[in-house]
Amino acid sequence: METSFRRKATAVTFAVLALTLAGGGIAVAQPSAKAPQAAVKPTDRGTNSQPPVTAESVRSAKAALKAGGVSTMAASVSITVVNSNGTKARGAGTVIKYGTGQYEVQYGFTVTSAVIVATIGRHDACCIPPSGEIAVAPRLLTPNGVFVQTRNSAGSPTDLGFHLVVHTA
Repeated sequence: METSFRRKATAVTFAVLALTLAGGGIAVAQPSAKAPQAAVKPTDRGTNSQPPVTAESVRSAKAALKAGGVSTMAASVSITVVNSNGTKARGAGTVIKYGTGQYEVQYGFTVTSAVIVATIGRHDACCIPPSGEIAVAPRLLTPNGVFVQTRNSAGSPTDLGFHLVVHTA
């Protein structure tokens, strides 16, 4: 009887510890009182912020959404391969290059709740791509856009080709 109680107590202790540790990394995002674009001051713009949305980008995004229509699929995956100069090598979407290492890829569907994954890569099967870093985020004020930023290994913005995968559920 006493051994059974000790085993149960040990199991409960480990379960509480596991739940405490798992819950320690959970945070709730609070909505900002300001619009996303208004929250960033022009003086705060550095290499970690997105460039302003242009009129051409807005027009292109609206046209892509209109052409994409409403999807009846429960989930979809879109893949885009982009050259370092900002041209699309293959896949879905429209690519806009803003500056050194700054790209926007627009799709015919909303990506605000999608899973977005990117990696540095070449458009062909030739060689190993150059080393570097890549970051992705939903494009500010563009529900069907993904913002991609590439950097060299030292952290400086650099034009690099990449592969982008967007999974909507």
